[in-house]
Amino acid sequence: MANHKSAEKRIRQNENRRIANRYYAVTVRNAVRKLRGIGEKEEATTMLPKITTMLDKLAKNNVIHKNKAANLKSKLAKHVNAL
Repeated sequence: MANHKSAEKRIRQNENRRIANRYYAVTVRNAVRKLRGIGEKEEATTMLPKITTMLDKLAKNNVIHKNKAANLKSKLAKHVNAL
C-alpha cells in the first residue's frame, strides 16, 4: 500500500497510462491485421505509411519494443510489394 501522496498519484498515473497504451497497441494490431487482409495494391500502399508511423510512435514511447516495430514494418512492406 502506498504511504505517500506522491506514491498514490504515481499509482493513478500508471493505471491511466497502462489503459491508454493498451488501447493504442490494440488499435495498431487491428490495423496490421486489416493491412494483411487487403488484396489490392493501391489500397495497401496508401495504408502502409500510416501504419508505419503508428508503429514508430509506439516504439518511441516504449509501448512495443523497437525491434518488434522494425520487424512488423519489414514484413508489411514485403507483403505490400508482393501484391
